[in-house]
Amino acid sequence: MDPADLREWIAQIERLGELQHVSGAHWDLEIGTISEINYRRKPPAALLFDDIVGYPKGYRVLTGALSNARRMGVTLGLGADLDNAHLVQALRGKPLQWEAAAPQFRPEVVTKGPVLENVVKAGDVDLSRFPAPRWHEHDGGRYIGTGVAVVTSDADTGRINVGAYRMMLTEDGRSASINAEAGKQGRAQYDRWFEKHGKAPVLASFGHHPLLLMVAGTEVPNTIDEYAYAGAMIGQKLQVIKGEVTGLPMPAAAEIVVEGWIRPDRVVREGPFGEWTGYYSASLRPVPTMDIERVYFRNNPIILGTPPGKPPNDYSYMRALLKSAMIQDELVKIGVRDVKGVWAHEVAGGRLLVVVAIRQRFCGHSRQAGYIAAQCPAAAYMNRFVIVVDDDIDPMNLEEVIWAMSTRCDPAEDIEILRKSWGSKVDPMLDDPTAPYMTRAVIDACRPFEKLATFPQVAESTPAQMRETVAKWKDLFADPRFPLPDTVIRKD
Repeated sequence: MDPADLREWIAQIERLGELQHVSGAHWDLEIGTISEINYRRKPPAALLFDDIVGYPKGYRVLTGALSNARRMGVTLGLGADLDNAHLVQALRGKPLQWEAAAPQFRPEVVTKGPVLENVVKAGDVDLSRFPAPRWHEHDGGRYIGTGVAVVTSDADTGRINVGAYRMMLTEDGRSASINAEAGKQGRAQYDRWFEKHGKAPVLASFGHHPLLLMVAGTEVPNTIDEYAYAGAMIGQKLQVIKGEVTGLPMPAAAEIVVEGWIRPDRVVREGPFGEWTGYYSASLRPVPTMDIERVYFRNNPIILGTPPGKPPNDYSYMRALLKSAMIQDELVKIGVRDVKGVWAHEVAGGRLLVVVAIRQRFCGHSRQAGYIAAQCPAAAYMNRFVIVVDDDIDPMNLEEVIWAMSTRCDPAEDIEILRKSWGSKVDPMLDDPTAPYMTRAVIDACRPFEKLATFPQVAESTPAQMRETVAKWKDLFADPRFPLPDTVIRKD
């Protein structure tokens, strides 16, 4: 079996008790609202919508695929028994390993696969045959591409990129817009095609194994084929089929794939759309829309939905986890010493707030960590705050982070401002959408290095003392009415 088959993943998740079935929801707002309520659960379920109003039974939508540690662990082949903290530890060093191993896992090109069960040619294209939701009340249309994998290629080298760029049904479903922002790899590739050939080949998958969502939605180094990177993540080559029109590779087990061309003068108005910042955004200028030459889809296809919105949202946990691991690996790769932890907080969409914990070794060490974390490739896009803390602070625990910032940071001395950094048109604070810069703050919330020996001692029991006390008074602390937070008893 193809290692990247969404249906096998769903079956595995259901066996673990992680899946809920939803029957009879409407594509217009109801799927989106149910999904949004689900994300507020702790932990949220994966939801599989069927019997969608107006559509045949078997035409389904999946949401919440990667919104907890258990499903992320299973998807990454790390097991189903890791909590947040242990999953973070298990991922330490993994991005560097995946990057190094990627050339060994270039995808296997095959000629047959489930995605070829149905093939529709230009002239008969109608994407409204699939239950693409209108996710939010003020969305400008139906977004079939949220958990999307958009495939483009380098016009000179042929290197394949897989990116997640929102796609809205246009022209009554005969086409779909592609909103790739400036600076994104896919955008750079198709702009190059425009310069050289006047049009660009593009392919997009709307349903696939969540592993591809992971690589499409994070900053994989631009020298690496994302299919190969995904293969390295699970230690197996993915199977792909070359499209009939463009030759671009599609996942052999994909649910729905469109293939065709985009042109610089073939544009449409797009949006607004409820974005991951928690606000609606719309394209300032018209965006490219596909001239779709082929639609490939499986019998009873499944759309992989990852609607954003006010965090936490569908993919904020996935982004927080993967970006944290990637930022930490980049800091280590660059040479920043004694990085003990990184967390890109989900409440800020996994981008806007990054916390780095270090063990200080020299004067300026904390600033070095903060400056590099603020601009390293994995964190540079839409990063607003970087907070550096000592290694006695859990970077995942905002209470501890804010305490450290409140007691170890002198605002006059310990907050640095970086101007004209890489921002986005989805930033609700943006004044000029034509110049999407972003200002960011690096907050040094570490004890001053020159005062490490004399800085006041923290007034709290040691972890060992807490463990001994809880063990002695286990009946007191086992009362289910007053559950003990995991953070109370930390490792030494």
